[in-house]
Amino acid sequence: MTMQTDILNRYLFDNLHARGELVNLSQTFQEIVAPHNYPSGIKNLLGELVAATCLLTATLKFEGEIAVQLQGDGPIGYMAVNGNNLQEMRGIARMSSETDATSLQDLIGKGNMVITIRPKNGEPYQGVVALEEETLAECLAHYFEVSEQIPTKIWLFTDENTSQIAGTLIQLLPDAGDKAQQEADFDHLCQLTNTIKSDEIFSVDSQELLYRLYHQEEVRLFEPQAISYKCSCSEEKCLNAISQIEPSELDNIIVEQGSVSMTCDYCLTTYQFKRPQLEQFINDSKH
Repeated sequence: MTMQTDILNRYLFDNLHARGELVNLSQTFQEIVAPHNYPSGIKNLLGELVAATCLLTATLKFEGEIAVQLQGDGPIGYMAVNGNNLQEMRGIARMSSETDATSLQDLIGKGNMVITIRPKNGEPYQGVVALEEETLAECLAHYFEVSEQIPTKIWLFTDENTSQIAGTLIQLLPDAGDKAQQEADFDHLCQLTNTIKSDEIFSVDSQELLYRLYHQEEVRLFEPQAISYKCSCSEEKCLNAISQIEPSELDNIIVEQGSVSMTCDYCLTTYQFKRPQLEQFINDSKH
């Protein structure tokens, strides 16, 4: 069976009160980084963050958006991935200085991971955890430990030759049963998942990979979900931002520059607006 990319698989371990996810990204990741000339270390970390965000989004049962941000005092002061329940992703990294670093700590330095969840219906929620672990996967496990109190482990993989990113997640389901047995089952599944090799996750079909890992368990695999790149910038959002500028200041900008331009940080699309499109905002000062 041909290996599929840009999909997310969810599955349940029926007898072990646990769930799992498997994500493999190719085109989506390549489209996210295409407008930017990131060094390999930054590109790889951003790829891991995209895969991790896909996995996080799949753990949430709601319609809405999620933003996962890394903020620190290192060469990368800010890195973010935005996604939604449709698995539409975009991401960005902002460099404060040039670097050939490759590790999380050397790239971000001392900082935090901020996860913001915005349900379509309901109040937004934000969780913050210090980036004190060596890898992004370990930081995410720590986030679940302190914020959600749900035993969770994440594995992230990068193939620089093909610009592919992959990840998998094992999470214990809340249950009123034998806690010691549940923890033993979770540890058992983590030990099995630890045997994944990088060349397997990038070349073996999801069903075959799950069989290799968990053939002694009862695994229920759900329909895969497609993942895609989508930037949420638009003329409308730009005009909303421009409407917040003081009318007199906006008028001065148009007089000096002939137009107002805004460039999206994520996809680098530039939107340009001439006076006729902005007249309503300028005239606000005359009322």
